[in-house]
Amino acid sequence: MNENLFLLLFFLFTGFLLALDLGVVHKKDREVTFKEAALWTGIYIGIALIFYVFLLLHAEWVHGVETLDQLQALNLKHGHGLNFDGKTFEEGVKMYRHAMSMEYLTGYLIEKSLSIDNIFVMLMIFIGFSVDKKYYHRVLFYGILGAIVLRFIFIFAAAALIQKFHWILLLFGLFLVYTGVKMFVEWWKKKPERIDVEHHPVVKFLSKRKLSTTQFHGHDFFAKIDGRWLCTPLFVVLVIIEFSDVIFAFDSIPAIFSVTQDPYIVFYSNIFAILGLRSLFFMLESVIDKFRFLKVGLAILLTFIGMKMLLEHFIHISTGVSLIVIVSILAACIVASILFPEKKNTEEVSE
Repeated sequence: MNENLFLLLFFLFTGFLLALDLGVVHKKDREVTFKEAALWTGIYIGIALIFYVFLLLHAEWVHGVETLDQLQALNLKHGHGLNFDGKTFEEGVKMYRHAMSMEYLTGYLIEKSLSIDNIFVMLMIFIGFSVDKKYYHRVLFYGILGAIVLRFIFIFAAAALIQKFHWILLLFGLFLVYTGVKMFVEWWKKKPERIDVEHHPVVKFLSKRKLSTTQFHGHDFFAKIDGRWLCTPLFVVLVIIEFSDVIFAFDSIPAIFSVTQDPYIVFYSNIFAILGLRSLFFMLESVIDKFRFLKVGLAILLTFIGMKMLLEHFIHISTGVSLIVIVSILAACIVASILFPEKKNTEEVSE
């Protein structure tokens, strides 16, 4: 087993899950119920946790490690910070398995938590374009398919740059701190979030060149009108969702690189998180506005991760501690939202 074969098997498994989803479970266009969404959310989280257990037992299979020298080379290359002095191969592998599994779990949790904000944006896009709810799943399916390809390119390109220019991690750290502070300021000022449908760059680009139609044609992304194939509003929504995912990737992927510099672990944790994004979307779409402190939690999370990257040479924060901090931030955000719900303006209610 080498890393390329392992990656191929991972793609085949991912392809199987996606084919099962669209070809069997959601063959017909229909609205996804909360109960169904909760069930599939649990299934995808379960699959992600099974992969965590697999790493605990066989993490060395990811890179096809067979000797202590190979283990040490990967340790130095990916910055695991393990000390194999005086250790046998079996002892070294146990340490490596623990480190890899913790890095994967932490990366998965980071991506999962940051994707909640992405869900809110996707919901605004659907509402802004007046998309029928029964087509939500189809758009999200192809959106995630595109996200897998884009994440693969982004992650391995970033990893190659980090290997050559290690100082890029400092730029990632600065960007995350900036994003976290900006997110908090926007929350504090209660800056409204909205999608300007008419003036979105994608809409303007297609409209100017007369490549799109304003009429929906069922679940089709393209329609033949007056002898010309045009993009339907559903395709425009798909492109905008892909565009928004790329923007979110600039936050989440650097954040996971703060935990591990192994691009394979970054990729696997990323993909397992976004595979369950559709079901999580349908589960949270009706209650996401109840989490009033979500932005604060994510802002603190990004700032913490950014500072961790900036101060790594002075203060080393282990993966275990990072995991505890991330879980604590998310838990505090949820509890605070439940205990202190947003009070509705009496004037708005009367209107």
